[in-house]
Amino acid sequence: MSIAASDDRRPLIWAISAHRLTEVFRTVSPELADRAAIEIIDKGFDDAIAEIARRSEKRACDVIVAAGAHGAYLRQNVSIPVAFVKVGGFDLMAAICKARQFSDRIAMVMHRRVPPALNRFATLFSLPMQIRAYQTAEDARHCIQELAAAGVEVVVGPGLIANLADEAGLTGILVYSLDSVRAAFDDAIEIAAAQKAEKSRRTQLDSVLYHLNDGVIAVDMAGRIVAANPSVDKLTGRRVRDALGQPLRQVLPDLEPGQVMTRGASEIGTVQEMGGKSVVVDRVPLLDEGMQTGAIFTLHGSSELERAVSKLRAHTHRRSRVARYRLDDVVAESAAMRQVIAQCRVFAEHSDAAVLIHGESGTGKELLAQGLHNASRRRRHPFIAINCGAFTETLLESELFGYDEGAFTGARRQGKPGLFESANEGTLFLDEIGEMPLPLQTRLLRALQEKEITRVGSVDTIPVDVRIVAATHRDLLAMVRAGAFREDLYYRLNILQVMVPPLRDRPEDIEALARLLLPAALGRAGLREAVAPMLEAALPVLKEGAWRGNVRELENVSERLTMACLTEGRPLSRREVRAMLADAPARRQAPAARSLSAVRASQEAEHARAVLAECAGNHQEAARRLGISRTTLWRKIKAAQA
Repeated sequence: MSIAASDDRRPLIWAISAHRLTEVFRTVSPELADRAAIEIIDKGFDDAIAEIARRSEKRACDVIVAAGAHGAYLRQNVSIPVAFVKVGGFDLMAAICKARQFSDRIAMVMHRRVPPALNRFATLFSLPMQIRAYQTAEDARHCIQELAAAGVEVVVGPGLIANLADEAGLTGILVYSLDSVRAAFDDAIEIAAAQKAEKSRRTQLDSVLYHLNDGVIAVDMAGRIVAANPSVDKLTGRRVRDALGQPLRQVLPDLEPGQVMTRGASEIGTVQEMGGKSVVVDRVPLLDEGMQTGAIFTLHGSSELERAVSKLRAHTHRRSRVARYRLDDVVAESAAMRQVIAQCRVFAEHSDAAVLIHGESGTGKELLAQGLHNASRRRRHPFIAINCGAFTETLLESELFGYDEGAFTGARRQGKPGLFESANEGTLFLDEIGEMPLPLQTRLLRALQEKEITRVGSVDTIPVDVRIVAATHRDLLAMVRAGAFREDLYYRLNILQVMVPPLRDRPEDIEALARLLLPAALGRAGLREAVAPMLEAALPVLKEGAWRGNVRELENVSERLTMACLTEGRPLSRREVRAMLADAPARRQAPAARSLSAVRASQEAEHARAVLAECAGNHQEAARRLGISRTTLWRKIKAAQA
């Protein structure tokens, strides 16, 4: 029988019973027609299993509803979930009340176990009732025979028990109520919904795994393969998907299980040989509610990884080839810095010669180099920067000039273009040029003179059109005199020179930078309301600093002040700002070097004051001891005080 089975979106439920429960199913099922398609099968045990197999050929149901021994038998012999009709306390009381209408000689027979509440109920109300339990249909038959021999007249129990009681000439009372059957159908509908959601999730997951280039294998705790995707077959050359249920060690003996199965430890990025190919293997435990249920092995082909790394590097290079800053972005309130900007603008717009930017660390040399590039005719072409002090000589050489296939062990098969080639028609910024090793300076000089480069390991020259902007904090001319820097390279780089003044020499820029950097740091920390009080407290103190680390140091101090505000939960006072910066030099300007005569005059005045103190302030006696006139003594002390 089918109840409104036309809606395929509803779950299909088979309600199975060969006893009185069938009539209850028929009574309740129409109530649920809008939520489920319910088909009632009036068969039991082996006959029911045969009917399930026959109907499943056309369409398997989502859930079976059954009760008692019959339900337990079905659960053991079919793969379809079984929702049980359960007996509630109300069911027991209603069935007993109905039984007492026929006789006081009552027995209650339940499947597998007797509910504890039933014994308490019988004791509480002093019911002379025998209570039994059964496991199988044969047990139930013997139980009814014993009860009949004992003079029992009414038997309460599941459908099988009620039917057997009737067959034995007793009165059988069905223990299940309409409400308990409704609850069983509700459970079945929830199970079907959960299955549908899980099936949808698995379908999506299978689709993801199917399209992955990486091979994925899942195993259970016994090491048997429970899932695999097509890429595993391609990577290993084995038909792993056809070996589900087999031990992984037999199907892929080269795949080492590692410690993921024995200790539950993840292992990422191990390299091993499989079938003559290098494969990168990830091993992670498979967990269910915190308990390990197996492991997942992910296999990455080395060629795929190499292509991915190549693409990532290319993407990174594309991002690093863009100059983000313009000359207008440089803070220049001071006349000295405005002059630097004007100079850079002229060099950018009217010349293509090399530029050497000299300045202390943290003064913003790369920012000026980017601004110079963006103001030049090369602004639509790459801007590439490299720190010459960050690489060894051989690595810096291959980075600048590139290399050919086979140039050295580990060289890329297709070779690699260097930064000169990558910066073609653009600007190459050589930061910390003073750190470049002497042998490499010779190659750089030739590239600048000839406007062509030769890759490492090659004999072919490659023409390049690159503007060079170099930067240093070192005195290159002194290095030339010391033999640490090539003189001809120095003059090739120093065609146009930009001298960036330190921050301590341009106090007007300190306040302008602080008004930019401190609010930015406070904003990143979500403290925008603290900007005004913090500027009021910090600016006077910041303008007193020596700033030997220049703009970079000021930026770091802004971050420290912001973190202190977060720690205190309020803006800092001027006293607190001053205390935080107490370890910094207190003057804006570095002390100028003094001449020998100035040093000598200071030392003479200090000695004269000491002698005068020994003479208790007697100028005449002090002058006599010093061998000078009183006038000369007065002049020396007065000059030292000026």
